[in-house]
This record gives sequence, C-alpha cells and structure tokens, in this order.
Amino acid sequence: MRLTNLSVGRPVFVTMVVLIVLLIGIISLTRLPIDLMPEIQYPTLTVATSYENASPEEVEELITRRVEEAVAAVPGVEEVTSVSAEGNSNVRITFAWGTNLDVAAADVRERIDRIIPSFPDDADRPQLRRFDPASFPILILGAASQLDPVELRELMEDIFQQRLERIPGVATVDVWGGLTREIQVNLDPGRVVALNLPLDSIRQSIIDANVLVPAGTIERDHRDVTLRTPGYFASLDELAGTVVAMRDGAPVYLDQIGRIDDTHERVSRIVRINGEPGFRLAVRKQSGTNTVDVARRVLAEVERINRDVPQVQLTPITDQSGYIEQAIGNVSRSVLYGGALAVGVLLFFLRNVRSTIVIATAIPISLIAAFSLMYLGGFTLNLMTLGGLALGVGMMVDNAIVVLENISRRREEGDHGAHAAIHGAREVTPAIVAGTLTTLAIFLPLVFVEGLAGVMFKQLGFVISFSLACSLIVAITFIPMLCARILRPANRQRFGLVKWGFSVSERWFKSIENGYLSLLRGTLKVRWLALLIVASLFAGSVWVIPLIGAEFMPETDEGEVRVSVEMDVGIRLERLDETMRRVEAIVLENVPETENWVTQMGSSGWRPGGGNTGNVRLSLVPEDQRTRSSEQIAEDLRPKLSNIPGATIRTRAGQGLFLLRMGAPDGEQLQIEVRGFELQTLDALARRVAEAVEPVRGVTDVRLSREDGAPQELVRIDRDRAADLGLSVSRVARSLETAIAGSRAGEFREGGKEYRIRVRMEDSERLEPEEILNFTVTNDAGDAIALRNVVSFVPAEGPVQIDRKNQQRITTISANISDRDLLSVVDDIRERLSEIAVPRNAEILITGDYEEQQEAFNELFLSLLLAIMLVYMVMACLYESLRDPLIVMFSVPMALIGVVAMLLLTETPFSVPAFIGSIMLGGIVVNNAILIVDQATRLRRDDGMTPHDAVLEAGRRRMRPILMTSLTTMLGLVPLAIGVGEGAEAQAPLARAVIGGLLSATAITLFIIPVLYTIFYARYKAPQ
Repeated sequence: MRLTNLSVGRPVFVTMVVLIVLLIGIISLTRLPIDLMPEIQYPTLTVATSYENASPEEVEELITRRVEEAVAAVPGVEEVTSVSAEGNSNVRITFAWGTNLDVAAADVRERIDRIIPSFPDDADRPQLRRFDPASFPILILGAASQLDPVELRELMEDIFQQRLERIPGVATVDVWGGLTREIQVNLDPGRVVALNLPLDSIRQSIIDANVLVPAGTIERDHRDVTLRTPGYFASLDELAGTVVAMRDGAPVYLDQIGRIDDTHERVSRIVRINGEPGFRLAVRKQSGTNTVDVARRVLAEVERINRDVPQVQLTPITDQSGYIEQAIGNVSRSVLYGGALAVGVLLFFLRNVRSTIVIATAIPISLIAAFSLMYLGGFTLNLMTLGGLALGVGMMVDNAIVVLENISRRREEGDHGAHAAIHGAREVTPAIVAGTLTTLAIFLPLVFVEGLAGVMFKQLGFVISFSLACSLIVAITFIPMLCARILRPANRQRFGLVKWGFSVSERWFKSIENGYLSLLRGTLKVRWLALLIVASLFAGSVWVIPLIGAEFMPETDEGEVRVSVEMDVGIRLERLDETMRRVEAIVLENVPETENWVTQMGSSGWRPGGGNTGNVRLSLVPEDQRTRSSEQIAEDLRPKLSNIPGATIRTRAGQGLFLLRMGAPDGEQLQIEVRGFELQTLDALARRVAEAVEPVRGVTDVRLSREDGAPQELVRIDRDRAADLGLSVSRVARSLETAIAGSRAGEFREGGKEYRIRVRMEDSERLEPEEILNFTVTNDAGDAIALRNVVSFVPAEGPVQIDRKNQQRITTISANISDRDLLSVVDDIRERLSEIAVPRNAEILITGDYEEQQEAFNELFLSLLLAIMLVYMVMACLYESLRDPLIVMFSVPMALIGVVAMLLLTETPFSVPAFIGSIMLGGIVVNNAILIVDQATRLRRDDGMTPHDAVLEAGRRRMRPILMTSLTTMLGLVPLAIGVGEGAEAQAPLARAVIGGLLSATAITLFIIPVLYTIFYARYKAPQ
C-alpha cells in the first residue's frame, strides 16, 4: 500500500497530521453543546382554539369537528387526534416522519383560514403550534415567601421573570401560582332586580365609560395639535361613579347597586414549595442552545436574585442540567474505563509496554477525531453520541491489533524494522479494510430507518462509523510508522522477573494455541456433528426468545417520583387541598431521600378540566446517595397511599424520556384505546376494559382518560320565544355569564399595567336558579325582559372532555408497568380483552409504548435484513468471490445464541437499544471470520496448501488477534453494560447484546468457520 509506504517513510509528516487532527478535535469538543438526547423534531402540529364557557360537546361540534375535517386532507397527514374540553379545543395533526413542517404548517393555516368564518362569533382565532421537545422546562424553580400573594405575583412577573428571560439562551419563563389582581364589580342581586336593570346594559355602561378615543387634529399657529379624550378610569372612585341607568330622572350609579373590590381572581389552583405557599417557575431554553450552559447561567442569576430580594427565596426543584451532567459524566467514565480495560487486554496478550502503547494510540486519536465530526455535523454531546464512542472504544484498536500482530510475526521471522512494518501492514490491509467496511455497512441502513428510533440512533451510527474509519486510517499509517520507529527487536534480552514472566506467559499462550489446534483438528473430524450441535443451539435460542420479553425503551432513574391525586369531578379546591396535605405527610414520612418537592393542585392551562386533580413532584438526592431507585420508591409508596378515601392516587418514577411517548400525555407506558361514536357506549366498554386490565400482573395505576361526568345544569333557551321577544341567543347567554361566572368589562389601568374588570353577581356561586331567572336582559327595542321568559334549567351530567382520533370518539385506558416487561403484559391483556364482547361500531386497540415498539421493531428488522445483505455484498466486492463471503456470513446467526443468553441472564428485556446492538453485531462478528477465511485463502492460493491444512494454519496464526480484538471490544463495553449511574440504563441493553453476541460468535467462529471452509472447498485439490 502506497499510504503505508508514505507514512513509514515520512514520520514527521504523519505525526504533524495526527497532531492537527487532535488539535481540531479538542477545539471542537470545547464548543459542543451538551444535551440529554439528540434534537428530535416531532412531525406534529397543534391547532388550539378557545371558545370561552362553551361545554365540551359544544366545542366538539362547533370547533373541533370542523378543524378535523379541514386538516384531514392536508398532504402527509397520518393521524388527527383532538381533545374538546370546556372552553378549549386542541387538534393535534401528526405527519409522516421527514415531512417539511414549514410547508405543512402553511397548508394547515390555509385550510383553517377557510373555515374561520363558520366558527361562532365568540370563538378566538385558532393558534397553530409546533411540538418541540426542546421547549420543555430545563429547570423548575420554586419560590416561597410570606408576602401578600398578589404583590408576590407582580414581583415575580416584573422582576424575577424579566431578569431570567434576559439570560442568553432562555426562551421563556412561565410563572404558576400566586394570585392575579382583578377589579371585581360585585352586584347586589336584590337591587339589580328591584331597579329592573338588564345585566348586559350594566356591563356595556362600564365598557362605554372606559375608553380613549382620539378626537382628531386641529391647526393652531404653525402646528398640528392632536386632541384625545382621556376616558380611562383614573381611579376606582371613577369606576364606582359610573352611571349605569336612569330611573325616574335620577342617575343610578354603579356603587349604588354593587360593591367595587380591588381583589384577585378566583383561586383555582394552589402551589406549595417544600410545604410553603409559593410559585413554580418553569424555565425553557431556546432550541439548539446548550442545556447545561443555559441552566448554569440561570442558577447563577438565581443566586444573585436571592441576594437582591431576601424576602423571596428561589429554590431549584428539578434541574434537568444536573441529570444531564451526571449522565454525560457517567457515560464519559464508561468510555475511559472501557478504554483502560481494552489497553489492559492488550498488555496481557502482548506482554510488551511499547507494543501496547503503539496500539493504544488508536483510541484517543479516533475518539478526538470523532468530536470534529460531531461539531461539523451539528451534533450535541448527548447519551447517543457519547454512547457511540463508548460502544466503539473497544473496536478502535481492532485494526491496530491485527496490523501490529502481523508486523511482530514478520519481525520474529527475521525481517527488519521498516520492511517488516510496510509488508506486515500490507498483508493484512485487505482483511482489515474488509472488516471495517462491513462494520460501516451495518450503519448505512439506519439512514433509512423511519420514526423515533431512526432519529435517535442516527447520530450514534455516524459517530461509531467515523471513529472506526479513523481507526482504520490510523492502523495503516500511524501504527506502521510507530512500529518501524519505536519497537525493539524481537530477540532482545530480558532479565530477571521480566524474563521469567515472559517465558511463563509464552508457555501459557503456546499451550492455549496447541489446545485450540487439537480441538480444531477434532472438530474437523466430526464436521457434521459440530454443525448439528451449533444448529441445535441456534434453534434453542430462537425457541426461548419469548422468555426474554420486550419493551420500547429501558426505564431510567432520573431522580424523580411523581404522585398524582384525582378526586370526584367538581370537588371544591378546599377539599382537594385537605387530601393533598394528607398525601404530602405520608410521602415525606416514607421518602427520606427527598431533596425538594413541589405540590400543585387545581385547574391548569395545559390540562382542561383538571380542577379535581393534584400532584406532588419529588426531587430525590443523587443516585449514589440512596439505596432505592426511583422506581422502587414509587412501588413502596403505592400501597401506603391506597387507603385515602375519595381519592384515586397513582405513583410513578419520573421519566425524562417521556418525550419519546408522544401519545401519552402523562408518560404512561401502556395505553388501550376504545374507539366509537356514542359516549355512553364507549364509557361502558372502557370501564369493562379497565376492570379486565387491572388484575394483570405488573399493571399499576389504571385510569380512564374521560372522567365521570361533571355535574351540570343545562340552560335551555327557547329560540322561538326569544326571537318573538327580540332577543338573540348570544345576548341571553352573555347575561347568564355575567350573572354567574362574571364577564369581562374592559381593563383598569394603573402604573402602566392593565387589570381585568369583572362584573358578576355577589356570591353568585350560591344563587338559586329561581333567583337567576329574575334577572333581565335588554331586547332590540330596549325593553328589559326577564330571563325566566326565555330560559329554563335542566339538571344533567356532561363529559369533562371529549377525545377523538381520526374523527372518531375515543376513551383511553392508561396504566404504568412495574416489575414486568411490556410484551408479556400485552400478551396477558390480549387474552383478557378477547373475552369482552365489543359492540358494533366500536373497537379496542392497544397503543402507547406497544404501538411505538411494534413500529420501531418493524423498521429495525428491515434494517437488519438490509444490513446483512450489504455486508455480504461489500465482502463479495472486495474478494471478487461469492463463496468466501458466504462462509463468513455463517458467523452472523451464531451471535443470536449469545444475545439471547446474555439478555436472559441479566433479565434485560429486548428493546430498541438491544435491537440496535443486534444490528451492530452483524458487522462486528464477521471481522473474526474474515481474518480466518482471508488467511486460509492466501495460504491455499499462495502456498499451495490443502483447505484442511490452510484452515489449521490460519486458525493458529489468527487465534491470538481474534481473541485480542474480541476481548478488547467486549471489555470496552463492560462499564456500559453494567448500567450503573445516571443515563447508563439507556445504553446498557445495547452493550449487553453486543457482548453476548460477540462472545458466542467468537467461540463458535474459531471452530465452525474452519469446518464450513473445508466443506465449501471439499472438491478443491492443491496444486502439485
């Protein structure tokens, strides 16, 4: 090879090139953003529409269905799901992976614009949003103080929020908790009725008295002067003095019929930080920024805020950056430990420090060079990219081992330094190029894998591929140059303990080599029996695969436990708060590992109809400071919280990888959808499904997506009579809204801020229907018409929300899984569901993680088949033969034996990472077979040996490099396979699958590949 000749002849040039690569790689490393996972852009758009005070059924009929029908025909749409709740419609549109969301968003916006005229007049304009995992909070801060809640809220928005949002990299800071100032006009029902004052006219009078209208421009001297009419309320006294009507020639002022209160909005949610009333601040970073960097700057600003405002203390409740740093540090240590173990294997086999150093240089050069690719490719330093380096660290020395071993053999045969280096590298270059290309070919199909698995593992494949390509270049350039320059002659003298150790180890290696040759000779005598035994092992492995179990992604311990509480729909907030305090007491007593906690209860902006729910979010001490995992803590808490009356309580470990579960709003692993059209039929069927699922072993926290019906009283408006009396339905509904919930009547401005003015009846929550019917509304002629003339109250029960999927109504049964794999649980559930009679026009589907897993496994299986075919084709191209690559390919199915055995022994379910590891094995295990087949072919062709003698000699020569390359790869993965520490769980199944498969494939390859070689070349006769 000319490249090898050049490198050996110009050592300074090669050394400088290597130093340039190292310098660029180190600079790239310092500039790489750090994140937990690769940036994932889900092909999802959401159309959100507000229709205040409308029931879920009205929202579904008037908003949701129209949006669904409009967007269903957009090109590339795969699924349309929606949630219709009181006053809110959310329609989520899922496109095929790879869809250009900018184009899709333009299409959706165009179709929405067409249907907006058909929306109710009171509905807000729909908003189009993208789902961006990067927008999830990287930090959740808690703020507790004894200040007035209203003042504290303003302090949070004016100072804390603004200071944090000014930090580079911070997108937004959401503030939850506290009380928002509101000016309430509490009308006296008796006076309003006595004076026969229409509610709509009272509200309109306030709006008309609170305006700023430009009067125009007049000319004065040489200037134009703008005239304005300052009609805003300058004080609450002016609001109180607003004239709302005339009675008997006398004005009726607002303060005569009601009370003006400078107060706060109705309390609908409560936030407690470490047991104290307070705020929850969610810090979101800008897309593409360094999560750890942004979090550090935010935490530094938090310290300054705490010093500047001592009355309020901000406390980090959850810190995603802390977990990321720990996870990245843990995987980085796995890279270092794996590299150290690989170097230890080299030293053990080579028994030569200089030779070990020569080979070990391939690791840092390949690793650091990979950082430059990551920087230029826009990658982040995450679990996948670092995991790729950890997985490849043992393979980075494989090529160097083969080169050095062959150079050393030639030196032992009497060849001199430079000549031995050049020709020793030249002899094995075709074999190592073939081995590297087959490994690289394995990762090519990952480019075609669609869905989440393809997005997540694409960076891993790129990083491993580039680092292995670098290791190949190092092996055929830098390693021969070092061998020629620094290796000592093979016949040098050794003295003392070194001489004794070398001779002992040499005898030991000779005995292993002789033992292997004896076994190989015996195996070649009973070739068909050996093949039968291996085939039986393979068949047995296939038979026990169902015992392994399967899941989508492995569970991770991210130092969080979440306790969710759900009570009867319509429960008062005070009663919910009492229950939450009991839950807090039990949780804190039984979880001493708690570092911080935040409690939230009541309605929230993102979950409609959640006024009957609450949750406690525990942040635990780091994993190395506790004896229980977050999953064990959740499991221990579950029975202790099961006896609180009137509450359904669910506990689960926090999963940062919940972003991988697009369909599960709360991150549940198991979801069963009941689809149909009639709500009553769906709910009845869903309850039967829940009852069937709950007893299944491993299933916990079963819940229904649609809660029991909310208590309602339907207000029936007699449309014909309203029309006869000159009333519109909208005007009647608005009057009812003012009477009960209160309606907005403009803003009160003070200090550059605006505060809502709400007109409502005093103690409206306690008004009887008969009292409400006494209120009046103005008709078109200006007459006051009592509401009882056009409306009536009908007791009813309505849904809290209505879920739809692909224009069908659905009810979802969701649950978590504990101490059991997903596939086994699903199999048991299928048996139970088969006993349920499904009504016509209804169906039951298992979705959630199971659906994602099936899609990912189908994609990866096709990728595996494609990878195996590519490996064969690459070898056929390199060897210009169809027979030799076919012999090599028989080593691939042998890896299955070890994969199954390792996953069974470690109780590791088969998951997406394990599948990726199995695909990688297809390119790794063939390298050993290539060494034997390539050497045997050379001996048969060049030295005229028979196939039998050629494989015996090839096995003797290649046994040691095969053992070295396999052991370095396996031991390099051991730290990752142990799976201890933050973030290691995500890569452990992949590492275990590779170790197990490589172990079995290596052991079997050393014997079965020679057997197959002699069978395939049985008719070959050596030249005379």
